[in-house]
Amino acid sequence: MLKVALLGAGRIARVHAKHIDDNPDSVLFSVSGSSSGNAGELAEKYHAKVLSVTEAINHPEVDIVLIATPNDTHADFALQAARAGKAIFCEKPIDLHIERVRACVEEINQLAVPFMIGFNRRFDPNHAALHRALSAGEIGELEHLQISSRDPSPPPQENYPDSGGIFRDMTIHDFDMARFLLQEEPIAVSAIAAALVNPKIKAGGDVDVVVVTLQTASGKIVVINNSRRSGYGYDQRIEAHGQLGCLQVNNVPATTLVKFTENNAVQSQKPLYSVLDRYHAAFQQQWQAFVTAVKENKTLPITADDGLKALMLAEAAIESLKTQKVVTVTL
Repeated sequence: MLKVALLGAGRIARVHAKHIDDNPDSVLFSVSGSSSGNAGELAEKYHAKVLSVTEAINHPEVDIVLIATPNDTHADFALQAARAGKAIFCEKPIDLHIERVRACVEEINQLAVPFMIGFNRRFDPNHAALHRALSAGEIGELEHLQISSRDPSPPPQENYPDSGGIFRDMTIHDFDMARFLLQEEPIAVSAIAAALVNPKIKAGGDVDVVVVTLQTASGKIVVINNSRRSGYGYDQRIEAHGQLGCLQVNNVPATTLVKFTENNAVQSQKPLYSVLDRYHAAFQQQWQAFVTAVKENKTLPITADDGLKALMLAEAAIESLKTQKVVTVTL
C-alpha cells in the first residue's frame, strides 16, 4: 500500500484525495494546506494526518508526494520531494517561468525519482481511443487536427494572479494533447487572441479568446481554439482529419437522450458543465496509471519533460501574440 502525502487542500486536492482513497493500492497518509481548517477537514474525512509541508515530504512512511498547491509553489515542493527520494505527482504547470522549469526538470531527471505531471486528458477514455485509432493508422497519415476547449465560465478572480495567463493555465492542456495525438513535435507556433469575455481579465493583462496554430516538420497542422466562456457547458471536442477519413471526439452530455417531436426541433442534452464531471474517469485512470508505474517500477506515461515541452509551446504562443509573428520552437 503506497502512502501519499497530499500537498494542498483546495478543489483539485479534494479530487485527488478521493481517487487516492478509492484506489486499492494507495492510501492518504497526510494533508498539508495553507488553510488549517481545509486541511483538517480533508484529513478527517479520509482518516489522515495534518502535517506541515516539510514534515510530510520528509516523513519516513511517505512513498508519494502529490502536489496540488498554487502554481508558484510546484517547483520548490517538487525539488524538496525529489531530494527526499519520494515519488512525485505534480499538477501542471511545474512552474510559470521556463528557466525555473528547465532547472527543476534537470535536477529531477538527475535524481531519477518517479515524476509525473498532471495532464489528465490523455487518460480520458475518448481521447485514449482517438490516440489508439490514430496510432493504428485508421485514417492513414494525420494531416489536420482541430482542438476546441471552452470553459463554461471564467475562473474566479482570485485565481488570476496565480494562473500565469490563459496559455500557461488553459491552453497548456491542449498543447499536451496536440503532442500526444501528433506523435511528432511541433516546430512552429502562431497565436491570435482577444479579451472579449470578462473585463477583469482584460484589466489584469490577459486574454480570454484564443486561436493557436501549430505545425510540424512534416507539415501537419493543429488549430487550437479556446474561450473562457461557452455558456452551454464544458465544451471539449477534437477532430482529426487524415488521408483516409476523419475521427471525432464530441462533447459528453449528462445523458444521451435525444428528443424528437412533431412541433419542436430535435433536442439533445447540453455538455457536462464541470471539468470534474467531464474528466472524472480521466482523473481516476491517471492516478491508476501513476500508482501502477510506481508500484511496479515501470516507465511513467507522462514525465517532467512533457511538462517542460508543453510550457515551451505556451511561451512560444505568448511570444507570437506579442510579436504577431510565427515563432519557431525546438522541443
